[in-house]
Amino acid sequence: MDFDLSDEHAALRDTVRTFAEKVVAPVAEELDREHRFPVDIVRRLGEMGLMGVPFPVEVGGGGGDTLAYALTIEELARIDSSVAITVAAHTSLGTSPIANFGSAAQTERYLPDLCSGRRLAAFGLTEPEAGSDAGATRTRAVEQPDGSFVVNGAKMFITNAGTELSGVVTITALTGDGEITNLIVENGTPGYEISPPLRKMGWHASDTRALTFADCHVGPDAVLGPRGAGLRQFLAILDGGRISVAALALGLAQGAYEQALTYARQRNAFGRPIAAFQAIQFKLADMETEIAAGRHLVRHAAWLKDRGRPFAHAAALAKLYTGELSHRVVNEAVQIHGGYGYMDEYPISRFYRDQKILEIGEGTNEVQRLLIARAII
Repeated sequence: MDFDLSDEHAALRDTVRTFAEKVVAPVAEELDREHRFPVDIVRRLGEMGLMGVPFPVEVGGGGGDTLAYALTIEELARIDSSVAITVAAHTSLGTSPIANFGSAAQTERYLPDLCSGRRLAAFGLTEPEAGSDAGATRTRAVEQPDGSFVVNGAKMFITNAGTELSGVVTITALTGDGEITNLIVENGTPGYEISPPLRKMGWHASDTRALTFADCHVGPDAVLGPRGAGLRQFLAILDGGRISVAALALGLAQGAYEQALTYARQRNAFGRPIAAFQAIQFKLADMETEIAAGRHLVRHAAWLKDRGRPFAHAAALAKLYTGELSHRVVNEAVQIHGGYGYMDEYPISRFYRDQKILEIGEGTNEVQRLLIARAII
């Protein structure tokens, strides 16, 4: 395994880093404070080809691999997690089901707009009473004589479903006893209702909604792949999505560490910068070490996936470790800031609020441990 980035990967990382620092960073605090979705930023990311990095050029994607995608998410999260999760949820959860399992007609219909960022995609798996137990789906889709379906049910904590750019959501639904099927539902379909934005601890500039389906009628062409394949499909989607969320946690940790390091060099106490004190130095040394370990886990999982090798175990390892390391790093970063870390004028406050969901979303820490334990036992 070559630990050096290729010239192409390094160039992509630098491009995203520059964009995040020059375009996202100046408005991140304002977007967070106003709970405002970054429409213009998403459009610009689409113009740069960053809303469809891992998808083939033939369907409008960037033609990149999993590593390129992970680097993109890491660099965005280094500055702002709301922007990073918007791209990650759109790519891994919203677009990849159609790219991986859609028919030729479905990919031709949806992927060009999704890969270009002209439209956003969402994935409706979680329900009010079916989160970690995703197989306990209660949303039902009853087939009609003409092959269409009438959908009734609800989804919860869905990202990217209600913005002005939102186009489609793929949902899991029971199409028979114990039979889960994925269905593509377009925004504006009668009976598909989207709640106002949910109020959250963090990720204030990302779009999170509850979805309701009340006699929502979709055609037979809404079925994604074979009927009854929904469970297999969404498990595969979640395996890949864990790499992107791990990259997001890694980027958040890197950003928090850099803020703490900068502050420690500038903040004086007892006549010298606090970075001169061993207590602070040890905190920074631990951060650096854990981030380096997390980066290896994320890139290893991406490396396996790009080579068509089993990667689900590696993705769970990366997701668990980076979720917990980001918690430790951001907590220590706030501690280094002292009282100023508790003030919203400093970005580290936003990082602290944005971090917790990384131990819950895309499979809780407990679910990751369950997956890892099953694999080793």
